[in-house]
Amino acid sequence: MSDLERFRTETRAWLEANCPAEMREPVRSDKDAVWGGRDQSMLTPAQKDWMDKMGARGWTVPDWPREYGGGGLSPAETKILREEMMRIRARNPLNSFGISMLGPALLKYGTEEQKLEHLPKIARGEIRWCQGYSEPGAGSDLAGLQTSAEDKGDHYLVNGQKVWTSYADQADWIFCLVRTSKESKQGGISFLLFDMRTPGVSTKPILLISGYSPFCETFFDNVKVPKQNLVYEENKGWDVAKYLLGHEREMISGMGLGSAGGNPLVEAACSGVDPILRGQIALFEVRAKAFNAMSEKFIDDLKAGKAHPAQPSMMKYYGTELNKARHELMMAAGGSDSLEWESERSNNGAAPRAWLRTKANSIEGGTSEIQLNIISKRILELPDK
Repeated sequence: MSDLERFRTETRAWLEANCPAEMREPVRSDKDAVWGGRDQSMLTPAQKDWMDKMGARGWTVPDWPREYGGGGLSPAETKILREEMMRIRARNPLNSFGISMLGPALLKYGTEEQKLEHLPKIARGEIRWCQGYSEPGAGSDLAGLQTSAEDKGDHYLVNGQKVWTSYADQADWIFCLVRTSKESKQGGISFLLFDMRTPGVSTKPILLISGYSPFCETFFDNVKVPKQNLVYEENKGWDVAKYLLGHEREMISGMGLGSAGGNPLVEAACSGVDPILRGQIALFEVRAKAFNAMSEKFIDDLKAGKAHPAQPSMMKYYGTELNKARHELMMAAGGSDSLEWESERSNNGAAPRAWLRTKANSIEGGTSEIQLNIISKRILELPDK
């Protein structure tokens, strides 16, 4: 038996013995997932048990170095772990912008002190992070941001506003782009980390058409941020921002990987729905499988240092389209019952609210138009005009 075969055998046995049955059921909503944080309240003991067991092995972030709370697994071992989790339909033990976005950026650009301070807490789910990027006048043109950070010697004084800050009202810390110089649009941006409890930080939820408020407006009024919370170098935060955006787009694209076990679309197709709808569901499953294969290849390319810089845009765009298509089909498969908005039977309108929420997928993390422009220029090498 090879080392990888032995690792698969041991991993399969450990997962079978330690993953609670409840954690092998599909996640019903954002509130049904574990996000971590200082004020995290687990819905069930099984959620905490699963996160704690995976965290103890470093498997919430299996490919991170052990010294930063990770599992220290090789790319091949990490892939095996993902496959074995999918085999038993195991849930992700911890959902976190710290894991999917900030962590990779700190691993690349952070100081050793910053890595040791923040990464283990992210891996254990102790701190929940939010992202301070978009502003009322700086969305797709992110480099036009105006939130300022004035140098006050041993600290920065931050003033300004962010918008569409996902879960800012529930986050403990924020990774934030600020302007430290006006001499250059992109060259005057810095990347700061600070506690959301710092005096001068306030948030206001934005009510969406779905009835939920995952996004917020975030305000900074003379917020003091210690200099040691600057990531990389002053006025070079755009380098960090671009690197992190690639990981954000990969995270959003992951919503398209919804064809694993427990998919309600497959269950609907097998329960005698309209033949035409059944064919549409089958076509979706084929496309989802192809997208999954493409994602695996992109991950392998990334680990091998062969990834094209525009690949995250491809994944983000198509993952977005798949996620919207899946929810459209789920609404169609549910018939008139899918329109129930407030009832115990419909889990408080979970299906239509989730369907409405997907409409924002084409905007968040970079609009679909922006992603298509990147693909046309960087991959297809089409002219600007």
